[in-house]
Amino acid sequence: MSNNYFDNKIILITGASSGIGRALSLELAAPNVHLFIASRNMEALQHVKQQCINKGAMCTVFFVDVCDTASIFNMVEAVKSKTTVIDVLVNNAGISQRSLAAETQMQVDRMVMETNYFSTVLLTKSLWPLLLQSKQGQVVLMSSLTGTFGFPLRSAYAAAKHAVEGFFESWELENKSKVSFSIIAPGRVQTNISYSALTAQGNVHGKLDAGQANGISAQRCAQKIIKAIINKNHKVYIVSNERLLLFANWLSKPLFRFLVKKLNLT
Repeated sequence: MSNNYFDNKIILITGASSGIGRALSLELAAPNVHLFIASRNMEALQHVKQQCINKGAMCTVFFVDVCDTASIFNMVEAVKSKTTVIDVLVNNAGISQRSLAAETQMQVDRMVMETNYFSTVLLTKSLWPLLLQSKQGQVVLMSSLTGTFGFPLRSAYAAAKHAVEGFFESWELENKSKVSFSIIAPGRVQTNISYSALTAQGNVHGKLDAGQANGISAQRCAQKIIKAIINKNHKVYIVSNERLLLFANWLSKPLFRFLVKKLNLT
């Protein structure tokens, strides 16, 4: 998806080696666009880079493990060695969870929070001076439907996404600069996120959930994210059948709980 809106802009996307991050990188890749893509899977990231270059984009890769504060600082320094400005920061990297709240070890709760919440806050604060140098800097936060309501087997994940939304909505209300914030809340998307989701003991879930397999495509999700960036939307839900849950949650909590209990939770 080529759009003049992104001409001559530097766009930094974390978690770009797979899933929504990869799809977003490929949709944005076009002549006059400079992509900074980051991930801890450098082999996969190099493949994404080549595909972006083949579409005419400039593309630079960075290693980052968002679970590791030192790794985030190292990436920030590497970014600063390449540019003095970031036009769009897409905080996409994250991890999911598949476990009952009562059985989930605290180390797992902390890992999910560290990966999805604290890393997003740290990276945005660290790159804020570069965002301020843009004529119209934008921070994009990848949340989830679980950033609006809780969901079974996602307690830590929901907590982290609630935290992201609360923190950045507060920052947005304080903000007096030209930098804008957009919260993206997808439902189920066809990615491999369930494979790397953490179990109660911190092991890898290692399965493709039926909900993920039947979700919208990562490409379609990326196209909707790009539209939200262009429109500078405050919050955008990217959903299909999950729209019913959104409506039920707004209309009646008892109805919402009834519907959730009827769902296939994997």
